[in-house]
Amino acid sequence: MELKRPDEGEKGFEKVFAFLRDRLLAGSLKPGDRLISERDLAIQLGVSRPLVREALRALSMLGIVEIRDRIGTIVTRPDVSVLNDFFTFALAQQADMLDDVMQARVAIECQAIRLACERADIADFERLRAALAKIADTIDEADAGGMADFEFHRSIVLASHSETLAVLHNSMKGLLTHSHRSRRELVQAFPSMKKYLIEDHRRVFEAVVARNPDRADAALRKHFEIGNEYRRRALVGEHDKRKASR
Repeated sequence: MELKRPDEGEKGFEKVFAFLRDRLLAGSLKPGDRLISERDLAIQLGVSRPLVREALRALSMLGIVEIRDRIGTIVTRPDVSVLNDFFTFALAQQADMLDDVMQARVAIECQAIRLACERADIADFERLRAALAKIADTIDEADAGGMADFEFHRSIVLASHSETLAVLHNSMKGLLTHSHRSRRELVQAFPSMKKYLIEDHRRVFEAVVARNPDRADAALRKHFEIGNEYRRRALVGEHDKRKASR
């Protein structure tokens, strides 16, 4: 039985991961291709077969390869939706990261809306129109309303027809839906938010339909600013309540 050297572990995993990554980037490996045998891979990379087997199992759990009996290891197209869970668990425990995530969201959506003004088709406009109607219909509901808000902004990103922006935006879905729901909870404290939420989203929608990237970008950024102002007002209100109760 071949044993793994004590100092081999982490570097060995890196070698296996790098082997697959580099060949995928170079195009010499594609989804559906079969990897060379564990034995040959171990010899080529200078690591033990047990480590190669462990690394391939880890890659299999990530959905990057599939290990098939009597066939070998097949390269697959990973499900990028797993990034959503990863981001949610990795960042949710870091309170100071939420603002950073929101800034990333602004960057993604503002670039997406500019592309949407150029690339959106009739199906994209209909998706946005339906999401806009849902926002109005759920204005008094925290859960359904928060999801309606997310779907509207998600529709903007999809209308950009940029797969990379769509993947990055969806990777933050867990955090973003939580943020949208939290904003909807403020509606009860600030009834004026109802008009703001509906009209702001309508202005964004109309700018995309008009295919005016500057107007759309400005409308979206103003929407973010007003939302942040309501959150600040809510935090001040909470602070004043705690102060008065002491």
